[in-house]
Amino acid sequence: MEFGYFTMPSHPPERGLKAGHDWDLQTLRWADEYGYTEAWIGEHHTAPWEPHPAPDLLIAQALLQTKRIRIGPGGFLLPYHHPAELANRVAMLDHLSDGRLNFGIAASGLPSDWAMFNVDGMSGANRDMTREALEIILKMWTQDGPWDHAGKFWNVSKPDTMFGSLKPHIKPLQHPHPPIGVAGLSKNSDTLKLAGEHGYIPMSLNLNPAYVKSHWDSVLAGAARSGRTPSRKDWRLVREIFVAETDEEAWKLSVGGMMGRMMGEYFLPLLGNFGFKDFLKHDPSVPDEDVTVEYCAQHNWLIGSPETVAKKLEAVYDDVGGFGQLLVFGFDYADNPGVWQNSMRLIQEQVKPRVAHLVP
Repeated sequence: MEFGYFTMPSHPPERGLKAGHDWDLQTLRWADEYGYTEAWIGEHHTAPWEPHPAPDLLIAQALLQTKRIRIGPGGFLLPYHHPAELANRVAMLDHLSDGRLNFGIAASGLPSDWAMFNVDGMSGANRDMTREALEIILKMWTQDGPWDHAGKFWNVSKPDTMFGSLKPHIKPLQHPHPPIGVAGLSKNSDTLKLAGEHGYIPMSLNLNPAYVKSHWDSVLAGAARSGRTPSRKDWRLVREIFVAETDEEAWKLSVGGMMGRMMGEYFLPLLGNFGFKDFLKHDPSVPDEDVTVEYCAQHNWLIGSPETVAKKLEAVYDDVGGFGQLLVFGFDYADNPGVWQNSMRLIQEQVKPRVAHLVP
């Protein structure tokens, strides 16, 4: 089993945008130093607790400050980008990465983002836009012109050579393109079916393991459409993890630290407004009001000493039927950086060896 990093990125609303950006760069340097294999950076536009609207700006800087780790958006919200422009920008970023770029995509799930960009997410238009945008991007990278795409949301042309020298010429360094990752949340996830159908990297967001188990069914359903045989080693699970020398210390620093604050002030109320608290319950009969920070720490988070976290991780692995990579959910511990750095180090040095036998 490998370990990676997934960050929204999350920062408390009082954190300045540059200060938050600098913290994210520091965590990526640590991840590279400690041997994490990859990192995914989210995009959001209207969430003060998720304040980074341009993951490629962070990625471009992080690539200069790291040596081995693969980095990518996790993901670009395709409804909010012109696909031809994004195809060129991502291709350029792939060259700047020397081939270390991953390309994560998402359909966007925040109603406030939908409102800002006038996207009808309630009808599923965001998902339709995502599929069409990805089709155009891949076509830009793999099919020579001339061609015209007359779509529902975008009209794009790849013209033939004009005036003797002008023509579309920008393609990714990785052939035919960087690895594509998609994140899923709900049962029967449309995006995870897309991953299965096309062989993309499936990523399951941080939910109760019993719920996440159904995500692989979506991957299989998508794969059946195209006759693919997906491998569980490609499946990534995002989890809240905090490791300290003792269980008591880990509980204090997670529940009583920024993990607990972010979940209590932002994430749990947001899921409650969406009616999504069921995604966090170990038993459907649990009342919504009982799904607290402490409840999540007990039932969903992987917190404790290295030995405890390894045991909890193995239980999750068994519950879902196996997966290949655990993505550590990123939090802003800029006010107490040493404890987060220590947790990231302990995950690689003491948890990873204890779960080395988990090979999907």
